[in-house]
Amino acid sequence: MPFTTPALPDVDPSEFNRRPTFERIRVLSRFWSENGFGSPTMLHVIYIAKLVVLSTIGGLLIITATSDVGSIVDVGRWWDEPIVWQKLVLWVTFLEVFGIGGAWGPLTGHFKPFYGGARYFARPGLIRMAPWPGKVPFTAGDTRTVFDAALYVAFLISLIVAIVMPGVHERGIPAEYTGGLVRSELMIAPIVLLIVLGLRDKVVFLCARGEQYLPALVIFAVLDFEDLIIAGKLLIVIVWCCAAISKFGVHFTHVVPPMVSNAPFTPKALRRLHYRNAPDDLLPSRFASFMAHVLGTTAELVVPLVLLFSTNRTLTLIGVACMVAFHLFITSTFPLAVPLEWNILFGYIAIILFAGFQAGDGHFGVFDLSEPWLLPVLVVAFAFFPVLGNLRPDLVSFLPSMRQYAGNWASSVWSFAPGAEQRLNDLNLPARTHIEQLEALDYDPEVAELMLDLFVAWRSMHSQGRGLLSVLSSHLGDDFDRYTVREGEIGANLILGWNFGDGHIHDLRFLEAVQRRLGYAPGEFVVAWVESQPIHRRRQEYFVWDAALGVVQRGTWRTDDLVSEQPWLPNGPIPFQITWQPEARV
Repeated sequence: MPFTTPALPDVDPSEFNRRPTFERIRVLSRFWSENGFGSPTMLHVIYIAKLVVLSTIGGLLIITATSDVGSIVDVGRWWDEPIVWQKLVLWVTFLEVFGIGGAWGPLTGHFKPFYGGARYFARPGLIRMAPWPGKVPFTAGDTRTVFDAALYVAFLISLIVAIVMPGVHERGIPAEYTGGLVRSELMIAPIVLLIVLGLRDKVVFLCARGEQYLPALVIFAVLDFEDLIIAGKLLIVIVWCCAAISKFGVHFTHVVPPMVSNAPFTPKALRRLHYRNAPDDLLPSRFASFMAHVLGTTAELVVPLVLLFSTNRTLTLIGVACMVAFHLFITSTFPLAVPLEWNILFGYIAIILFAGFQAGDGHFGVFDLSEPWLLPVLVVAFAFFPVLGNLRPDLVSFLPSMRQYAGNWASSVWSFAPGAEQRLNDLNLPARTHIEQLEALDYDPEVAELMLDLFVAWRSMHSQGRGLLSVLSSHLGDDFDRYTVREGEIGANLILGWNFGDGHIHDLRFLEAVQRRLGYAPGEFVVAWVESQPIHRRRQEYFVWDAALGVVQRGTWRTDDLVSEQPWLPNGPIPFQITWQPEARV
């Protein structure tokens, strides 16, 4: 792969862009199976440099310089210091919510500039998405105000203060841990501000990975030393196990092949091994199923439980090594949401909590909490939203449901009539449309269009993408090939400044907010959107939305029908059942 230029399909871009949509998806999904997004090697070097130099070394330099745990090179002294764990959580939270953690760079549709985050969250006048605007006082509306921007800046400052302040010896931490613990009172401001921010704008809350880091901040604030360590173990094990459980079903097997195909340092032969007969048959192979449900789901469920209950040092170290390898593997694939910092942090947490604080002799075990009632309270608190989200995905976003990488996501595909996409610039966003961003990087417009189509091809390689394209093409009929089709996740990233595969961020309320500002005419902007599959059902609910007309169709499809078709739907749309549409269309 060239160092400075992307790998592209061997086609004439101008001629290629005139082909029917599903023909382009056929070519691009076949290309993806062997090349992924085709990113230049330089881009992966930039991602690695950010992860190593800024996120890791930069964070550790700040943490070790402010925590009396020795210098950054004295790893043997600080690796198991609880304050390093606490401050790394605060540091990664800061990176995420500032916009330079996950969902950063071209692999998320941020071509120029590379990040959204603070460029959006500190700018009044843009769209915000309150989770319950009609139910929680003082959260109505969908426009970011000066108050919202001030809250966001205050949250950043509260994180920085907690990171740079020295630790204290309190709450029973032994003197041998020279760094102590982060002061309890320093957790109050980040906790309160993140909750208030989240009630005003769920995008900021999810960007901060509040579903995982907020519980960590709470236990940092209220628990004594040993209870804090045990609660940290419980939290990460529940995250792992709930993520594993969310992968049960038919979707996850279709996640692994396109993810591995995007791994820049994986040989093409190994990429092709994940498909039945790449590039002609892109359904997952038996090897992909083994990778998904043995080395993936089973390992992510069993190994954390072994770590939680193990009192054997050797067994614990083996389990820690497995989980570190698990997160390093995910990091190596550069998944499109690019959660590199999150994966490295979780690998480190596995080391410090389980290898640094081995359970045994009445200490640091799951049943060694100071009060018996703490265990059920912590389990219920940590598992409540994942359980509810898998039973009622319409009530809980994808991230609090712990469905990372599961393939069972609320998703959308957007379509624009000729010229209609350009009007997104009227939202006065900090970034121009994706075509213009690529043009600013000296890409020919025809090449830029082809590169954006790769995101749609990627979506079609996942189960729900085939359903979305089926209902959208059926709704638009003969006009389908006239439309510009876009992946909804990168569209939301452009307008909101962040996304992580969560379709609830660009749901009906978001689409209506866009329409109130732009006033599209009928047929100019049409979206197909689908909800996640409940864990106990084998169907998904979708709707088709026309910007000017609202919802014009609701229906369902069987998930089993999704996973038997090729990404380009050579047999036509998958079967779906229309449950509602306006009488004029019946």
